[in-house]
Amino acid sequence: MLERDYQAYLIKLIKNLIPGCEILILDPNYIQGIPDLLILAPTGKWATLEVKASEKSKLRPNQAWYVQHWGEKAFSSFIYPENEQEVLVALQQSLAS
Repeated sequence: MLERDYQAYLIKLIKNLIPGCEILILDPNYIQGIPDLLILAPTGKWATLEVKASEKSKLRPNQAWYVQHWGEKAFSSFIYPENEQEVLVALQQSLAS
């Protein structure tokens, strides 16, 4: 599966898991390495996800730094099919009221 297809699938899945959330696709050409998705929960909490097609996908410059940096402020993680369930459970818990 291509990363863009996996990302589209995740957006639909997350919207069903977290009703009322808004999901923004962030522009990597604006800031190199920022995560792909910003999730704004109705609770006022937020999270970011860096989408990868697989666990073995290569990281681009600054991606690990942004996931760690934003993870200190809110929930932030890499997500790929191999860790999808684990990350989505943690995301739901993090964005709950």
